[in-house]
Amino acid sequence: MSHTAHHAAPHAPAACENCGTRLQGGYCHLCGQSAHNPLRHVGHAVEEVFESFWHLDGRVFRTLRDLFVPGRVAAAYLAGHRVRYIAPLRLFVILTALTVFVAKILIAPLADGPAGAEAARGDGHVIVSAPRGGDAFAQADSAEAVEKVRSEALAELAQAESLPFAGPALASARRAIDDAANARLRALGTAAPARPADAPDDAQAAPAADGASGAVMQRLERNLGRIDGDLGAVLRFLLGAAPTTLFLLVPVFALLLKCLYAFSGRSYLEHVVVALYSHAYLMLALLLIFACAGADGWLAGRAPALSAALGWASGLLGGSMPVYLLWMQRRVYRQSWPMTLLKYAAVGIAYTVLFAFVAVGAIGFSLFAM
Repeated sequence: MSHTAHHAAPHAPAACENCGTRLQGGYCHLCGQSAHNPLRHVGHAVEEVFESFWHLDGRVFRTLRDLFVPGRVAAAYLAGHRVRYIAPLRLFVILTALTVFVAKILIAPLADGPAGAEAARGDGHVIVSAPRGGDAFAQADSAEAVEKVRSEALAELAQAESLPFAGPALASARRAIDDAANARLRALGTAAPARPADAPDDAQAAPAADGASGAVMQRLERNLGRIDGDLGAVLRFLLGAAPTTLFLLVPVFALLLKCLYAFSGRSYLEHVVVALYSHAYLMLALLLIFACAGADGWLAGRAPALSAALGWASGLLGGSMPVYLLWMQRRVYRQSWPMTLLKYAAVGIAYTVLFAFVAVGAIGFSLFAM
């Protein structure tokens, strides 16, 4: 018995129980509801569960799999094969949320030393804990040893300063380190020296001095001093700002495509589909890069070979991004390679300038907010 005949069995209702439309098969042609009522037969209930599960997962896996082939998902979607894939806007928003979440946690590895800090994320905020039990300070048997442990802990904590919006949490961690050092010094019978953390916070001291604007400038100068000459910190800031920047530039990228392919016969919304799927891959690549960075930090001292492999994987993912955009542009718009390369260069130059401008703005906001 065929699948349709099975659904059109004598026990099936003559009309759709959802909208009342007369049934012509196993599914209502108006609302799509199945003629089966899972409440009347256990087998139908089990069948519905598995059918829904595999249908959902099939779309997810198929979309992510085909997304790695430049232009395949976008070209198929524009050709009308929409049911096979997750809609472009939904896919892009989900990947953006995941990438931003992982970036906030992993892009700037927090210290994991003897008095280091731990990062956790609850409701979107970075939480940096106090030193782990003070074991390193407890083992220090002189004032010089205590100050050395304190300096090492603060140096390790500084690795996290490129994490956007982590300023308040890091300030609390620095105060916790100073408190632990001072407590150990008192236990050794030595007076604790004045610490920078003992001074009022900028936000509290500024109104009495130069006002709110002075506090903002002091914070900015302090944060700029922290990354001055530190290429790694600058790169971490740039990577941290990349997901937000890509999200903001999707409509601009679609507009660039619309201008360069004005005679392709495609509407602006069709170019938006291309922009969304291309940026979905970029976001997925960034997500994998961030995951590799987090795993690399854990594997570095445990499995050097795997750590090196993750480094190569991150490099390949980063290098694949411009190649992906070129290949996708060629596959979707189907122009000759010389014309594609020319338009790709035009889009690339304009997009790079805009990306840098927006990324610098995002980094500047992070420096103010830290």
